[in-house]
Amino acid sequence: MNRQQLREAKKHLNRVNAKQTDVLSDVDRSLWPSVRIMPVRIMRSKKFMVQIYQKSEVTRISVNRTMIDDSGNWLCDITWDELQEIKRQAGYGDAVAVEIFPKDKDIVNVANMRHLWVIPYEFDFGWKK
Repeated sequence: MNRQQLREAKKHLNRVNAKQTDVLSDVDRSLWPSVRIMPVRIMRSKKFMVQIYQKSEVTRISVNRTMIDDSGNWLCDITWDELQEIKRQAGYGDAVAVEIFPKDKDIVNVANMRHLWVIPYEFDFGWKK
């Protein structure tokens, strides 16, 4: 992406983001991209895009910011508090979710995204009040 294209992409995202609210809302299915693995739900707010995938009993929540940096990559640094709030707004506030750090040989890192796996059971470790 050259400098002009990057500038235009940032302007476009700023215009789209300005029309969004601070709270996640569903994206109309007609606006979804055509991809190999289709999510079951896409949500968006001013700051985040959330894609939800379902595989058997496990749900994956994939999150990225809706702004790009000077290289054309999604901005990074999504905090723990932001992820917890995203999980809550996506409807999984009462569920346990984990973030996985894979073996080196299994790393797939193509974008500044975070992934939470919502699991249907409790672990023997973690925090409880």
